[in-house]
Amino acid sequence: MIRVNEIKFKLGEPLVHAAIVKKLSVKLKIKKEQIIKYNIIRESIDARKDVVFSYTIDVDLTDEKDCIKRGFKQAPPPFLSVEKSLTNKQLNDLKEMQRPIVIGFGPAGIFAALQFARAGLRPLVLEQGEDVDSRTLTVEKFWETGELNTRSNVQFGEGGAGTFSDGKLTTRIKDPRIEMVMDVLVKNGAPQNIIYKNKPHIGTDLLKKTVKNIRLEIETLGGEIRFNTEVIDLLISEIDHSIKGVACSDGTTFESSYVVAAVGHSSRKFYELLKSKNTTMERKPFAIGLRIEHPQVIINASQYGNNHVHDDLGAAEYKLTYRTSKGRSVYSFCMCPGGEVVASASEEGRLVVNGMSYYKRDLYNANSALLVNIDPSDLDGDSVLEGIEFQRRLEEMAYKAGGSDYNAPSETVANFCGQHQSLSDVKTIYAKLGVDYDRAFDDMKSTYKPGVKSANLSEVLPDFVFDALEEAIPKFGQMIKGFNDPRAILTGVESRSSAPVRIVRDSETMRSLSHKGLYPSGEGAGYSGGITSSAVDGIKVAEQIIIEMLK
Repeated sequence: MIRVNEIKFKLGEPLVHAAIVKKLSVKLKIKKEQIIKYNIIRESIDARKDVVFSYTIDVDLTDEKDCIKRGFKQAPPPFLSVEKSLTNKQLNDLKEMQRPIVIGFGPAGIFAALQFARAGLRPLVLEQGEDVDSRTLTVEKFWETGELNTRSNVQFGEGGAGTFSDGKLTTRIKDPRIEMVMDVLVKNGAPQNIIYKNKPHIGTDLLKKTVKNIRLEIETLGGEIRFNTEVIDLLISEIDHSIKGVACSDGTTFESSYVVAAVGHSSRKFYELLKSKNTTMERKPFAIGLRIEHPQVIINASQYGNNHVHDDLGAAEYKLTYRTSKGRSVYSFCMCPGGEVVASASEEGRLVVNGMSYYKRDLYNANSALLVNIDPSDLDGDSVLEGIEFQRRLEEMAYKAGGSDYNAPSETVANFCGQHQSLSDVKTIYAKLGVDYDRAFDDMKSTYKPGVKSANLSEVLPDFVFDALEEAIPKFGQMIKGFNDPRAILTGVESRSSAPVRIVRDSETMRSLSHKGLYPSGEGAGYSGGITSSAVDGIKVAEQIIIEMLK
């Protein structure tokens, strides 16, 4: 196949088979009949002037030699998953070997288990939270009543924390296993366009169905998923400190020399367990901050100009970064177009917020985290888990500031920043784009569930975090006009964007440095950030275990 870049379509120009074939034939300078098939690999949008969609497409031709001579490149070969590279004898041998254990059923755990199941290893998955249907009811009850289930919530349960976000699949990593991840998601209910979208997302509503379907495939292949089963101890050899199995909260124990720790970045009790077992861990940078909400129509108009009402564009996103005068990094994170801010606590007496969107992204508000980087040197004490204690103290203050009932402390930008530039020019800009700027903000309300309480967020955040945000928000207002509008809503605190600790592993074998048989994986282990990179990490860990088993 030949890889062809920059096949362009104007806004409103239908992306249909005949048009694609015509543009490919012109670009390649060949006859249409020479095109056997094609696959769209990537889509990007250039909105700097007239909006243009640009596609990268792999094309299978009757004769590729002439195109290659003229400088076109061959497409890279498709990703070959590990089970497809094994002989029948190796696959049969694996069926007779001990079952690997996977702790956690978020993206890393799901894809590790799927890889094991496809290789015939019948994995055992232990997840402290509920299956996605039961979990949804539990989460909705918490949002309505403030009654928190500390083992099954927005952080824990089938699909992991990403299930209640936006199903964002954007990643900065370059790995051929991404192809497998996208293929699995599409075959199990995700939209086909995630394969080529520049910023693909599934949406919370569709992601719930997708993870459930993947679970059914794992079970069909012999895997077993036990929900409401928390791992509370590791069985470790006194002789060589290798892993022998796990003990669970219901009194059951399971033996295995291969245990994948795919626990997620909120599994604080598991980190404490690892520390008690003298597991090699280290502090790592993380971030904390707030959620900010704007009318989605303002973000659309800012990003797309006069084309903001066009149906083909959908809800616009943004990505903002700023370095303060003191060198502190401030940036937007997990931006949720047409979404809502949700309660994401997992511990009693501690409050956490996150953002969520459904597939259509058609709610009134846009929201995003505004985060400030935290370096290990910012922390007091010498405990490897000091970052977790830092998060906990922040979440406790947020809980109290919100009224000690899981209502979130909230504040307008007017109160948070104190001073503002004139908005007359901003209003004029949006009026020319057909947007009633004042009405858009006046109609906006906080989307946080269960609710918000007006509070002084400067009393919740550490001084250096507050100072960084206070400096950055007006600067972001220069990048997106109206971003620092006095009526924009801030809600706190966002404290679970990433793990503050890393479970150290060997870069080649993927094993824990301190415990043979323990394989840290995913975001909670400190080796990924987001759904896609976590899924890829789960696949890589499973591959290494399979290789180890076959030695």
